[in-house]
Amino acid sequence: MTLDPTLNCLPQRLRSVHLMGVGGVAMGALAGALADRGLDVRGSDGPLYPPMSTFLAAKGVPVAQGYDPANLDPPPDLVVVGNVIRRDNPEAMELARRGLCYLSLPQALAELFIADKTAIVIAGTHGKTTTTALTASGLLHAGAAPGFLVGGVMIEGGRNFADGRGAHFVVEGDEYDTAFFDKRPKFVHYRPKIGVLTSVEFDHADIYADLDAVRVAFDQFAALIPPEGVLIAWGDDPEVLARAQKARCPVQTYGQGPQCLWRLLAARPSPQGGALIELQPPGGPAVEFYSPLAGRHNALNACAAVAAMTAGGVALAEACRVQGLFQGVRRRQEVRDRAGGVTVVDDFAHHPTAVRETIAAVADFGLPGWRPGDGRLIAVFEPRTNTSKTNHFQAEYATAFDRADLVLLREPPGAEAIEASRRFSSTRLAQDLAERGLQARALANGDGLLAELLAELRPGDLCLIMSNGAFEGLHARLLAALA
Repeated sequence: MTLDPTLNCLPQRLRSVHLMGVGGVAMGALAGALADRGLDVRGSDGPLYPPMSTFLAAKGVPVAQGYDPANLDPPPDLVVVGNVIRRDNPEAMELARRGLCYLSLPQALAELFIADKTAIVIAGTHGKTTTTALTASGLLHAGAAPGFLVGGVMIEGGRNFADGRGAHFVVEGDEYDTAFFDKRPKFVHYRPKIGVLTSVEFDHADIYADLDAVRVAFDQFAALIPPEGVLIAWGDDPEVLARAQKARCPVQTYGQGPQCLWRLLAARPSPQGGALIELQPPGGPAVEFYSPLAGRHNALNACAAVAAMTAGGVALAEACRVQGLFQGVRRRQEVRDRAGGVTVVDDFAHHPTAVRETIAAVADFGLPGWRPGDGRLIAVFEPRTNTSKTNHFQAEYATAFDRADLVLLREPPGAEAIEASRRFSSTRLAQDLAERGLQARALANGDGLLAELLAELRPGDLCLIMSNGAFEGLHARLLAALA
């Protein structure tokens, strides 16, 4: 099956849209925004559950359960093909047979929403979602009314997408592939005028063969920005600086080193939680501002957001002030609740660098309602991504948990699909951690972890649960059992 590349475009007249894979966070948000514009919008996916099912119902978007050629009746003017759709999907095959206009999600976003706005695109292996959300939230509070697409749900407003009346569109520049018919990174479609590159490390082993392939992708990103734009790059990382050399535009660096144009001088724990940040901007005196986020890595994310906002025309003082108004992103240092004197936190960390930085941030800075010294930091980790289920980072994970008081590990779900020689072992990681003097145990599944946690936790403890998936509902089950 081959799609006609001449039909990979907007139709001359757009009244109706069908979205294949509409239940994804970004696809669902796009469907809602198109419906808000008055278009006839429908979609298809597997079984949907709240909150996406209720969101789409509230927007008046009907969703067919399952993929079927009949879902393209009557023929829509445009089909948006989600990243989850494969070449042999029955609707994709029917799309090719009928010769309908089609776009990927990144193309639809670029053509229909970014258009001629100033695109602020945040890319990098780590920190994309938080930095995108900080920038979007900051522009909102500064009165700029930006459009935005964030890779996580912002707690303020409970959304990850806005159409926006203002001149800016802030978008998370994902390096994952676009669609089955376009294997380039999503960010190649976003026309960045202001780009941020937060970090460059190997990840997404199902897409990238090695670090060199990741480098090529981020080289592309740096080269996308036009000469009149600006690239804001983490200046403490040689990998990022090497990518920045591909830029055709001015480069502004941020970081802790003396060579950085935007220099993070200090990030100190705040009595109210979060951090007091001291930043040396280019050509001016140092400024201090508050961020509700914990950790050095999040202080760097806030500095990148300030630099991006000022590049977009916001006054420095205002860009700093609005950082303190940020309410966070779901699954990023999110305090889910407290029960039985235990604080339960949800975090998306899965790469060993992200795991290490997240644990260190909580250990050093605490979180709202929990200060370092209140109790133990219990780290719970599920290796769930396509990369973390392999043994590519087996050794790196052994140094990622040093700041935790106790580590509980789930064996990777679905690991039996990976050949034994390439499979990650939580049991081996627990042994490696024990050799480093840490208390660590590996459990087969969420039921085992829940039982272990209930036997172990005591008032004052913080339980930091890290996974990029639902983790068998562990957060809610733990809170219910502790109540």
